[in-house]
Amino acid sequence: MNAAIKPVTPAPERCKSYYTATLNHETDYPTVQGTVKVDVAIIGGGFTGVATAVELAERGLKVAVIEANKIGWGATGRNGGQVTGSLSGEGAMHKQMSKTLGSDVEDFIWHLRWRGHEIIKSRVAKYGIQCDLKHGHLHAAMKPVHMAELEASYEEAVRRGMGSEVTLLDAQGVRQHLESDLYYGAIKNTRNMHLHPLNLCIGEAKAAESLGALIFEHSEVLDIVHGANPAVVTAQGRVEAKQVMLAGDVYHKLERKKLKGLIFPAMGGIVTTKPLGDLAKQINPQDLAVYDCRFVLDYYRLTADGRLLFGGGANYSGRDSRDIAGELRPCIERTFPALKGVDIEFQWSCAMGIVMNRIPQLGKLSDNVWYCQGYSGHGVATTHIMGEIMANAMTGTLEKFDTFASCKHIKVPMGDIFGNPMLAAGMWYYQMMEKLR
Repeated sequence: MNAAIKPVTPAPERCKSYYTATLNHETDYPTVQGTVKVDVAIIGGGFTGVATAVELAERGLKVAVIEANKIGWGATGRNGGQVTGSLSGEGAMHKQMSKTLGSDVEDFIWHLRWRGHEIIKSRVAKYGIQCDLKHGHLHAAMKPVHMAELEASYEEAVRRGMGSEVTLLDAQGVRQHLESDLYYGAIKNTRNMHLHPLNLCIGEAKAAESLGALIFEHSEVLDIVHGANPAVVTAQGRVEAKQVMLAGDVYHKLERKKLKGLIFPAMGGIVTTKPLGDLAKQINPQDLAVYDCRFVLDYYRLTADGRLLFGGGANYSGRDSRDIAGELRPCIERTFPALKGVDIEFQWSCAMGIVMNRIPQLGKLSDNVWYCQGYSGHGVATTHIMGEIMANAMTGTLEKFDTFASCKHIKVPMGDIFGNPMLAAGMWYYQMMEKLR
């Protein structure tokens, strides 16, 4: 079948969330029509694709971003908005990368974990992006055993020169920051940040456009043409390029021969309350973002207009929850008893791309077709790190790309059938182990 004449599926509107209700401005980019020629064609208008586009456009390359729906439509515009130094799959990363990096692996991972903060802060300042960027975060212990982990993290941060940015809190110290008796302690980290992710992504797309990048929406990619002159085919046109990058994470079904069975969707739920007024400052007087130490955790923060944005749990079957507010309300009220019965105004789900070993997947599908995916719930900072690594690779600096590309990944046979059940079973195991600690 000729992919170019496949019927067009209408792109869905944005999900009804707090983020879409508080956009600085809605996007209205054209669809791909006819033939467009660029240096790099990027498939996917989320953080990975847009961040890479900014990096490449700043280096003078002509870039096109081709998005099936709207810029920031997927996980980019639906997540918890926390920018933290936690890397998905750090243990597996350390084990695999030590084979190529040797004794440098610890320094490599440490500097990697903070690079996303630097990129985001610099980009927000450079392009004047309004995304409610704030500093301050608590990594909180739900049980005594978590405190040993936090103490080790704190000691490493101090040893590496972050002593002025981290504070180790006991239970009483946490209560001075949160009106909650839930926690045994926490690390307070003022380097970590929180923000409005959808406004950040749209602001970055506008920055890329100002540098000459072409942005296309409602342009589902039907096929990637490989060879000396690669191209991206849509229903109404094609984008011809010297290089192509697939940055669709878990939302696409392209290149199934090589990518099927590598990444699976887990559905996370998020809610926001009505504006809390004075209650907001009462429950979280320093306006900190928070997540806890559990393998399947709760995370929350205050929005710019004083709501509580709260996410938690995950559905590893890949199916949406039917009542996110009903599932998360008990968690909110357990965390903040003062919010018992509070009105919840928005609820939505977020499909996270989960990798079995949690290491982001970077690689090549052919000589000039690249892919980058799989952040396992840690995407805001990590996508920006990967965007820089991918831009470096496509312009000839391959060291960090090669470090990631050399990592081995589990490919699940018949992944569409068995992938999510295997993921769910694994998560059940880790949750049981967590309860026994």
